[in-house]
Amino acid sequence: MKTQLDHLVVVATTLEQGVVWCQDTLGITPSAGGEHPQYGTHNRLFKIATPAFPMAYFEIIAINPAAANTRQPARRWFDMDDARLQSGISGSPRLVHFVVNTDDMQAACAALTEQGIDRGQVLRASRSSSKGSLEWQITVREDGQRLFDGALPSLIQWGGAGDVDPLRLHPRNQLPRSGVSLRSLQITHPSAAQLQDAYGCLGLGAIALQVGPANLTAHLQTPRGLVVLQSMGL
Repeated sequence: MKTQLDHLVVVATTLEQGVVWCQDTLGITPSAGGEHPQYGTHNRLFKIATPAFPMAYFEIIAINPAAANTRQPARRWFDMDDARLQSGISGSPRLVHFVVNTDDMQAACAALTEQGIDRGQVLRASRSSSKGSLEWQITVREDGQRLFDGALPSLIQWGGAGDVDPLRLHPRNQLPRSGVSLRSLQITHPSAAQLQDAYGCLGLGAIALQVGPANLTAHLQTPRGLVVLQSMGL
C-alpha cells in the first residue's frame, strides 16, 4: 500500500470569497475546478507539489448555492454543514483538513479499522474537467465528520474501474505551475499518540505530528513570500 499527501482543504463561505482570499493571501488566482453534484459543493484548485509532496495540490471548496439542497449522504464531506465550522470561516476561509491518496483503498480502510477508527464509507465520485472526466473513490462518513479536528486525513483513490494508469487524470497532472509550493505540513493534537498509530499504519512519514492543541499548519512558499496557514482547532 502506497499512501501520500493528495491535497489540502480550505473551506470558504462562498467560492468567490475563497478566490479573493487566495489572491490577497497567496498572491495567485486559483485555477478552475468543478462541481460536485452529489454533495452540493464546488471548488477551485492549484498545484503546490514539491519533491517531498509530489502529488500535492490545494483545494478551495464551498457550498454551491445553486445546489444547496443536494445532500447525499445526509451531510456533506469535510464537516461543511457543521455550525461551528461555518461560524469559524465566516470571517475568512480556513485550512481545515487534508486528504491522502492511496493505491489500495480497501487495505487503507482496513488498517484504520484495526486501529478502532471508522474513516467512513468508500463512495465513488466524479466531475468533469477540461481533459476528461475525473473519477475517484473517497471515504465519507454518514455524519460528514472529519474526525480529530481535521487531523485524520480522508482517503482518496483516483481512477475508475479498469484504468491502467489511475493517476493519469489526477488534478496535479492537469494543473499548471502556480508559483506556490508546499514546504511542510505539521499537525499537533491532544490525541497525537492515537493519530501516530493511524499515520503509521497508512505510511504517512512526511507529515510531522506532535502533542499539542488541535492545529494543522501548512508552510507555503508563495509570490508573497512564506505564508503559514493554520486551522487553529477548527
